[in-house]
Amino acid sequence: MILARVEGNIVATKKNSKMTGTKFLVVRPLLIDSAKATELKPGTTTLVAVDSLGAGEGEIVLVVQGSSARLAAEDKNSPVDAVVIGIVDQVEVAKSSVYRAK
Repeated sequence: MILARVEGNIVATKKNSKMTGTKFLVVRPLLIDSAKATELKPGTTTLVAVDSLGAGEGEIVLVVQGSSARLAAEDKNSPVDAVVIGIVDQVEVAKSSVYRAK
């Protein structure tokens, strides 16, 4: 699983018919530098993930990729490689809160 922040969404009016009605999000993976980290740091890349939960911009989410993403998709035969499977409420590292949703 990948911890990521939602940075935006994508609108695609023309797409594979199996993706009709699907919401796409731009997400940026987040990093925790060490066991004593005090914050989540943005990674250098982004990816597109199917939104299965209604996540919004700025939220921290859990993303799965590959075969796990296909299993999480509504249609198991959908051409997906990344799916949002959770909206994060809190992240703790070494018994310290690194993130808490507002």
